[in-house]
Order: sequence, then C-alpha cells, then structure tokens
Amino acid sequence: MKKTKQQPQITEEKILEASWALLGDEGIEKFSMRRLADRLGIQAPSLYWYFKSKQNLYQRLANQVSKMILEQFHSEGDWKEQLGGLAVTVRSVLGRYPCSTQLMMMTLPHEPDIIRFTNRMLLCVESTPLEQEQKMQVVTTLVNYVFYFVLDDYQHERNVSAMIKDEAELPGDEMIRLLDTMNENEAGLFRRMFTNGLFELMGTDAAFEFGLKLILLGIEQVIKEQEHAKLQ
Repeated sequence: MKKTKQQPQITEEKILEASWALLGDEGIEKFSMRRLADRLGIQAPSLYWYFKSKQNLYQRLANQVSKMILEQFHSEGDWKEQLGGLAVTVRSVLGRYPCSTQLMMMTLPHEPDIIRFTNRMLLCVESTPLEQEQKMQVVTTLVNYVFYFVLDDYQHERNVSAMIKDEAELPGDEMIRLLDTMNENEAGLFRRMFTNGLFELMGTDAAFEFGLKLILLGIEQVIKEQEHAKLQ
C-alpha cells in the first residue's frame, strides 16, 4: 500500500518566521503566498487556514514589529526625550526586520499592538499644550520621517547590491560621469558637496539624529509661538 506523503506540521509562528526570511531574501516585491508555501514545504491553500489573505499576513507581521517597538521603548523624561527615544527605537527595530517599513506603511491599525504603538506615541505629547489634531500631526510627521529614513537607506543598499551583482557601474562612478557633463550653474554646489563626501553621511546615525533634532526643535517652536500668542 502506497504511503501518503504528509505535509510538514506548521504553526502561525513558523509561518511568520518563514515570512521574515522570505522578505529578507527576495524583498516585498516578490513576496507571495505561493513562494511562502514553497519555503515551508506545503501547499499554498494550507496557509489560508491561518491567514485569510496576504494582506492579513502583512497585518500580523506589522503587529509583530509594533510589539517589538513597545517592548524595547523605555524612555522617560519630558516630551522631547520621549519622542526622541521613540524615534531611535523605531529605527532600530525596523532595521532588524526586512521590509518592515513597507509593511507598516501598507497596513491599517487593525491589530492590537499597532493600536498600542500609536497610542504610546500620542502619550509622548499628551503633556504638551498642543491641540489634539496637532498632536496627531506631530506623531505622523515623526513616524513618516523615521519610515522614510529607514526605507531610503534600505533601498540604497539594495540598489548598490544589484549593481554589484550585475557588474554595473557603481552609483558614485556614474554620478561623477554625469556631473562632468554639467556646468557650474547647473551643478556646482552639488558637485562640491558630492566630491567632499558629504552625501556619504546619508543614512548614518549623525544624519538621523540631525533630522530628528530639526523636528523636535520645530515642535518646540510651535509650542512657544502658541504660548506667546495666548499672552497677547
């Protein structure tokens, strides 16, 4: 009698682990339930017992990231210290989970830890005299900054890796060739900054901290202006 081949035992945890591995290997552009099933050694329909759609799986992955941020964020102090600490924590966690920035941007706050994460961000500025809609705008601006910073760095690394793999001209060499075709009025300042290595600061801790400082000082200035206006 021919034995029936049994499919590997899977759990929700194993699916999530395999999802992160697949995202790390191939990126979110090539992610599919079929590819995920192949990695797990099962048939794709089996995944739908655990997640009703790819979007549902994305929601759960984003929820995992949110939970990790909450567990690692322990900043105390005033609103500036809390917002600054939160931004650093978010960047750190996103940097460890491949494509997590895209997942956070593609999902809605329909998971408990995503809601808790959003609520925790709002608590950072609850003590400020800002209006409620301004507090939401503060949180949105900060998160968008961190998301874009991480995403830009991630995409740059992927582009460079792809060029190396294809033995194509590296971005720096290509930029020099392009700048040589442009005159002083068109690209003089840009050329000097590029040749002085200033663009190499992009994606660094120093660049992140400076951008974060600009945001926090901007918020502080808005608060001061509003308080001054009330005294008039």
